[in-house]
Amino acid sequence: LLGAAFLGIGLWAWAEKGVLSNLSSITDLGGFDPVWLFIVVGGVMFILGFAGCIGALRENTFLLKFFSVFLGLIFFLELTAGILAFVFKDWIKDQLNFFINNNVKAYRDDIDLQNLIDFAQEYWSCCGAHGPDDWNLNIYFNCTEFNPSRERCGVPFSCCVKDPAEDVINTQCGYDVRLQGELDRQKYIYTKGCVGQFEKWLQDNLIIVAGIFVGIALLQVRTPCWTTFPVNICLRRPSASEM
Repeated sequence: LLGAAFLGIGLWAWAEKGVLSNLSSITDLGGFDPVWLFIVVGGVMFILGFAGCIGALRENTFLLKFFSVFLGLIFFLELTAGILAFVFKDWIKDQLNFFINNNVKAYRDDIDLQNLIDFAQEYWSCCGAHGPDDWNLNIYFNCTEFNPSRERCGVPFSCCVKDPAEDVINTQCGYDVRLQGELDRQKYIYTKGCVGQFEKWLQDNLIIVAGIFVGIALLQVRTPCWTTFPVNICLRRPSASEM
């Protein structure tokens, strides 16, 4: 049910953006579309959940084998990804820089992507991949002489240092801020990059993050009873002698 809900949310979001009526528009985005997360995760959860549930109720060995094999495959891929991420952490860091910069370029192309970047910059108190000047990659914020945008040499409002006294978000707080010197910028915007802040957040919360991944892995390893035994054995009440 949770997988179907995720899948439904993803399809609804694409319908609202007109993607379902024009599937070619999927490739038009220059950056990452967060709706993909709902579509992929929801689809995988729904298929596996359906196979496990129906296979158990109908005692269908094919569906149960499908459920077990793919659950094991997902666990193996997660384990492999974790090991590779540790061994090739410098390569992962370069890919993260490339990913963030691509999404900076496409900031105004999709509202979901825009909200995701704004959330990340506000949550980690950062601006751009390495710093505010990364926003030169965006056609609206770059500092070129012939840029007619009012946002020229600025940054999104999510880069701004929040004033606790302000109840309403000032969406123009980042205008012209990169025309100022480095020290003057620090009064108004975050000057640290999101890559560095994300690494710092991982180090500070390493135990929590590792615990979450280990918990997910243990849930996947713990194969339900009915993938091994018939349903009537799993559901029957134990006799007095067995107790």
